[in-house]
Amino acid sequence: MASGSKTVIYAALAGNLLIAITKFIAAAFTGSAAMMAEGIHSTVDTGNQGLLLYGMKRAERPPDEKFPFGYGKEIYFWSFMVAVLIFAVGSGISIYEGVNRLLHPHPVESPIINYVVLGLAMIFEGVAWTIAAKEFNRVRGKWGVFEAVRRGKDPSSFLVLFEDSAAMLGLVVAFAALLAGQLTGLAFFDGLASICIGLILAFTAIWLAIETKGLLLGEAANRDVVRDIREIVGRDKSVAQVNEVLTMHVGPEFILANISVRFKQGLSGEDVQKSIERMDGEIKAGCEHVERVFIEAERQASTSLGSADAGSNAG
Repeated sequence: MASGSKTVIYAALAGNLLIAITKFIAAAFTGSAAMMAEGIHSTVDTGNQGLLLYGMKRAERPPDEKFPFGYGKEIYFWSFMVAVLIFAVGSGISIYEGVNRLLHPHPVESPIINYVVLGLAMIFEGVAWTIAAKEFNRVRGKWGVFEAVRRGKDPSSFLVLFEDSAAMLGLVVAFAALLAGQLTGLAFFDGLASICIGLILAFTAIWLAIETKGLLLGEAANRDVVRDIREIVGRDKSVAQVNEVLTMHVGPEFILANISVRFKQGLSGEDVQKSIERMDGEIKAGCEHVERVFIEAERQASTSLGSADAGSNAG
């Protein structure tokens, strides 16, 4: 797993922990529902970063008899759990707190404390967001933001940025509600802000869940990887036709490839074996993150010659 992703997560964890403490202190002194919602938000984010680090650690375990392709998908599972927690805990409690405050409104006391805390939170969150944005831009390269999220196979590269962006938006909402309540004297702005923060978290959680679901189920490699594999196999002197190229991400940096080809007539079993070994080496050298390659030989009439992937398992 890239060390840059871990740095981003550690920075976000430290920032969110400090922010959560200050928000809860402010909520206790002022009785602000919006500030309580923001404290819950930061607490959930802190726990989420812990889960991501745990998932990354688990994903680094080597293959064994029970999981011969390794544990890379653990990061996908824990990323999905992060989305569930954001929705169930962060969004649910924030909306509940907001509705409760609308039904039983009371003015926010000592608003100056909230302003100070929100200012500090914006500084802490801004630093974490900047670190996450730099890492995300490094990973996405020339892709656009939405394309990078859609095509990215490492959820940790965009999940923290999503969380930090939602947190920054939540802080703006809380600040606007606090100011509106102070200027108008209407207490319902506080509860309304808590509900808005909950909806922001719900939207973030649903988006994250959608993006991580495909990876958890076994999403194929990006189209350019599949294209490169097909080109490498197709230009080999022993291959008459490339049939299927099936790929799956077993982890962010582990692609499994299964290729069906029709070899030219007149080749001996030894020739086929050498060709498979040659293509295996070229695919792994030319296609990033392709770690395991299986090549199956088929006759022209789609009658299988038997799996011929023994030589492709080396390395």
